[in-house]
Amino acid sequence: MKILYICTHNRCRSILSEAITNHFADGKIVAKSAGSQPVGEVHPLSIKYLQEAGISTDGLCSQSWDDFEEFAPDLVITVCDSAAGESCPVWFGKSLKVHWGLADPSKLQGDDTVVADAFRATIEQIKQRVEQLIKLDVDVKDKIAFKAALANLGAN
Repeated sequence: MKILYICTHNRCRSILSEAITNHFADGKIVAKSAGSQPVGEVHPLSIKYLQEAGISTDGLCSQSWDDFEEFAPDLVITVCDSAAGESCPVWFGKSLKVHWGLADPSKLQGDDTVVADAFRATIEQIKQRVEQLIKLDVDVKDKIAFKAALANLGAN
């Protein structure tokens, strides 16, 4: 299964999702991330807390969804509220689309402990959702069965 995680700026939640998916899916899922308006850099705390969790940050970068026309994802997952309602480019037409509403830990105001807890909670939430995706026993090319399986997870 190929997944493209999308967020507006591709600096935190979509980056976290990409790294966590690739770490825990053990090759069963290939994940990438992109933004509709990428800022060009990964939020430093995304890197910090991924590394703290023992998840590789190699190759992570903020990039445009235009860079993934050849990737042809089976599933596009939006991870922020602003991205959920955006119209997607034509090439997404063959991909199923679901939304994971994730709070943005990089926007949280507070002391280091509050921010750290928010990043750790977001990482755990993504990990739990990825574990559900890994357990899917469905042919992703069968769009009807794939969509039904996702619905059974409560993913859309």
